Amino acid sequence: MFEKILIANRGEVALRIQRACRELGIKTVTVHSEADREAKYVKLADESVCIGPAPSASSYLNIPAIISAAEVTDAEAVHPGYGFLSENADFAERVAQSGFVFIGPRAETIRLLGDKVNAKAAMKKAGLPVVPGGPLPQEPNDIVKLARSIGYPVIIKASGGGGGRGMRVVHTEAALLTAIQTTRTEAQAAFGNPAVYMEKYLENPRHIEFQVLTDRFRNAIHLGERDCSMQRRHQKVVEEAPALHLNSRARVRTAERCAEACHKLGYEGAATFEFLYENGEFYFIEINTRLQVEHPVTEMITGIDIVQQQIRIAAGEKLRIRQKDVQFRGHAIECRINAEDPYRFTPSPGRITSFHMPGGPGIRVDSHAYSGYFVPPHYDSLIGKIIAYGDTREQAIARLSIALSEAAIEGIKTNIPLHQDLLEDAAFLRGGTSIHYLEQRLSKLAREE
Repeated sequence: MFEKILIANRGEVALRIQRACRELGIKTVTVHSEADREAKYVKLADESVCIGPAPSASSYLNIPAIISAAEVTDAEAVHPGYGFLSENADFAERVAQSGFVFIGPRAETIRLLGDKVNAKAAMKKAGLPVVPGGPLPQEPNDIVKLARSIGYPVIIKASGGGGGRGMRVVHTEAALLTAIQTTRTEAQAAFGNPAVYMEKYLENPRHIEFQVLTDRFRNAIHLGERDCSMQRRHQKVVEEAPALHLNSRARVRTAERCAEACHKLGYEGAATFEFLYENGEFYFIEINTRLQVEHPVTEMITGIDIVQQQIRIAAGEKLRIRQKDVQFRGHAIECRINAEDPYRFTPSPGRITSFHMPGGPGIRVDSHAYSGYFVPPHYDSLIGKIIAYGDTREQAIARLSIALSEAAIEGIKTNIPLHQDLLEDAAFLRGGTSIHYLEQRLSKLAREE
């Protein structure tokens, strides 16, 4: 097992990894920008290194600075968390070339699966159903023919995209070529890769994802699925596990195929297979080669610490858990708490003057915020997550509602009021809403105002 791990991230995920390391008896090094000098995870780390000024490009995306921090602190491994460099194959490669262990899959695996077109081809070969579509031909006439064969509406996606960016829905042939060029421009600016591809746009799908763990000895298990359909602009807002109202046979078959796909690929670490689900069928869309923001809901219903499993796998240990050992109990729901206006969705950076998080049976809070903490304007607005567990979904919702009512954050705005509204929404209470539901609901509220 490692003696010291460098955490190449910030915010609540840095603290989450730090806690997993401390439980395993591993010392931690945190890196931070000048803006995060007073962050909780920096204060609690065994060592910390400032790697640059506030802008991400000069700090959390600064590969040479992160590698140097690992060298001067004698770290043995690097955990990338999520976001920033977590799915950057060049970073994983540099970490390994510098003599450290990257806590995640190999660079070539990240490179293969990070390209959405290649990932779809690999998963199709592994037996997973995919959304109809593919890479774009060179000639405009051939592009038009491809769209006709798929059937409108279609969606144009960046091959190297993620985080809900680099997507554009096209309803008519007249808008097709312009939409493709616009998406290419956005993809180049956001990801440094202008490649895009085309898929059938499903009208009312749900977003269902499966969590898989695989070691270097090709032992692979799945930890069930999560429903992440409550989204705004392709950004997840609420997640829960297990998912309601799924085709039972398709659920089991898809989970098993995800684990088998990791086995065939020789994948190492934690992987999340994302699907669109409509009319009882799953359609693979992408695979995330990192820890997910919503991993706590899976941990709550399985009792398995996914971060610790990542670390153990990277250290060369065999999975101690077999599929027959995985038991699913109860229901868990997670609300992402963002520093933002709850309905205008504008960021709300600033100093938190009062901060009180809830407790009680079945409540877990993952947050790096505290009273007096200054939420910087330079990064994602996520300041924490409140997760509720119950024997039933109804109990989890009741506990989550109480927890949200007890949470008190002053000095900035948060999206807690939006979560409270959602927990009283009839469609959410029934479960099984599509990925478009929240945006449609918010649009209706805006029109009524």
